[in-house]
Amino acid sequence: MDAMSKDDVLLVERDGPVAILTLNRPDAMNALSRALRTALSDAFREIEANENVRVAVLTGAGRAFCAGFDLKELSEGSGDAAETAANDLPEAMGAFSGPVIGAINGHAITGGFELALACDVLVASSEARFADTHARVGLLPGWGLSQKLPRLIGVSRAKELSFTGNFIDADQACSWGLVNRVVEPESLRSACVELAHAMADCVPGVLEEYKALIDTGLGMPLADALAFEAEAGIASAKRASAAMIDARRSAVQSRGRRQT
Repeated sequence: MDAMSKDDVLLVERDGPVAILTLNRPDAMNALSRALRTALSDAFREIEANENVRVAVLTGAGRAFCAGFDLKELSEGSGDAAETAANDLPEAMGAFSGPVIGAINGHAITGGFELALACDVLVASSEARFADTHARVGLLPGWGLSQKLPRLIGVSRAKELSFTGNFIDADQACSWGLVNRVVEPESLRSACVELAHAMADCVPGVLEEYKALIDTGLGMPLADALAFEAEAGIASAKRASAAMIDARRSAVQSRGRRQT
């Protein structure tokens, strides 16, 4: 596995087609300082430019996934709240065409909760905790939490979390549909990397197209989204030859037998 650092606040590793990005400010619960936000934005742009990287895993070092914006930095006047909210990290993550798996190893709070919601799939350690404390800090979210969270867990549950700032644990998050599954802490990284490799093993190009199909369609009324999917499906079918489908069918059947 290849490893490199991004000014130490972010660790970037490669495991074949999988990039593993680790927020590395454990003493500050991986709070999003200006340096960390910049490093993470740059890293997502770099892996998007690397055609050999197909899937990313995002996690945190230490006991937290991410505690949100670095409030100490903001309170000392070394950061501007408006500049922080307008940071292009969500755009950089969204521009990565492959799936992003969030390996939620610990606390994901406020801006850290938003960072988790910017991932495509979430797998949580049993030690993970989620909270939206925007209303207690005195700021409104700007990275999508108010729109994504209700769509994932329902409007009433999202309002309960956001209007109280209360924490929910990993099991509650799983039962509400916020995370896909909960694993023991020592298994989190390996489970997410294994999942990433399963995704990366799909047909090149189609994985990225499928992600775009889902994400674009979710922003449309259902009738428009169905028409959009039908058009994309026809175009995809026209590109596929009978021989290609037959070869891949054998591989799919073999994999299905192994999983069964």
